[in-house]
Amino acid sequence: MKRHATAVWNGSLKEGAGHLTTQSGTLQNTQYSFKSRFEEGIGTNPEELVAAAHSGCFTMQLSAYITEGGFDIESIETKCDINLLEGKIVSSHLTVSAKIKGIPNETFQELVTKAEVNCPISKLFNTEISTEASLV
Repeated sequence: MKRHATAVWNGSLKEGAGHLTTQSGTLQNTQYSFKSRFEEGIGTNPEELVAAAHSGCFTMQLSAYITEGGFDIESIETKCDINLLEGKIVSSHLTVSAKIKGIPNETFQELVTKAEVNCPISKLFNTEISTEASLV
């Protein structure tokens, strides 16, 4: 499987702007700029997209492991915080809240750790990854 996205940028770093388009069309000429990345501008930014990719990938991987364990999933919600420091992503922190019928907390925590290590986006990163998970 291969997926693609395209970025187009016009102008200088601070005054210029760009747009992103994904193969699926979910992002279609979506605006991004210096202001949307480093200040409070309109549009998205690479770190926000990485956070979306990591939270989505991790949540799907966790869902697979929970299902393999024979548990019924009501919901899993994952927030990802990406920390960019001095031009490098230095960490990705996943905060997970899940409603899973009948799963012991110890089993849940083991599956969270397994998903953290094994989701394809986690494997892509060369940075610290941490999770904080709770059953509700």
